[in-house]
Amino acid sequence: MNQLKLFIELVRLKKPIGFMLLFWPCAWGLTLAYDFNESLKNYFFYLLLFFLGSVLMRSAGCIVNDILDKEFDAKVYRTKNRPIASGKISVTLAIFYAIILCFLALLVLLNFNLFTIILALGSMPLAFIYPLMKRFTYWPQLFLGITFNYGLILGWTAIEQQIDIVPIIFYFGAIFWTLGYDTIYGYQDIKDDEIIGLKSTSIKFKGKERKFIILCYSFLLIFLAIGANYMNLDNYFYLLLIIPFYHLFFYQMRIFNPKNTHDCLKAFKSNNVFGLIIFLNILIVKNL
Repeated sequence: MNQLKLFIELVRLKKPIGFMLLFWPCAWGLTLAYDFNESLKNYFFYLLLFFLGSVLMRSAGCIVNDILDKEFDAKVYRTKNRPIASGKISVTLAIFYAIILCFLALLVLLNFNLFTIILALGSMPLAFIYPLMKRFTYWPQLFLGITFNYGLILGWTAIEQQIDIVPIIFYFGAIFWTLGYDTIYGYQDIKDDEIIGLKSTSIKFKGKERKFIILCYSFLLIFLAIGANYMNLDNYFYLLLIIPFYHLFFYQMRIFNPKNTHDCLKAFKSNNVFGLIIFLNILIVKNL
């Protein structure tokens, strides 16, 4: 039971915000591509596969991240008690867990068409290189955005079996979304990161964080609107964008306080609601 508790802690199962932020772009891409005149059985089947894949890959990603960052994690107040950093789980056992999770994710992936499988396998190096980025660049959040939102493309190709301009436009928007919310997340550790020499957009834009985040969220909504135009989505989509606009610029920016870790985490977690709102927006206008 103790090992089970450590495993749950290692893969952050009690913190679902991570795999939900990975899942929502998948759901957006799938819903954009799906023809709802057909049976809903396949839609919900694919939705379930993407959810399982998100949980498994995020869990494996957490392990890889903790292995690579174990020396840094031990020096950061928020992360010093993580199983690998604290020595409760060995690196060897952690690698074994990661291999098992990746194998299970592969079993999920094999349910998709060949084109989607190839694209997904091509993205694997991105997932495992990301933890290294904060050592070399102030833009690890950008790299995370490129990696974390790749599922939007896969959601589209799972149905269309080809890449189109539409998912790429939405993908660019989602990258700016991650760039914004992960900058917020980074302010939880900014003091420790500055001391140990790690880099992030939180540090780069310190003192100008609100302007930067608002700029990111503005580009997000612009790309969503452009994508909707290419898709010829019903005008209700633009009307429904008022809700996420309010959520990002009035609710999230109001509670965000870069000097308060609790407020940063609360603002960051609220992006799960944003992901759900956009998903419902697409679902509604696709079925009008």
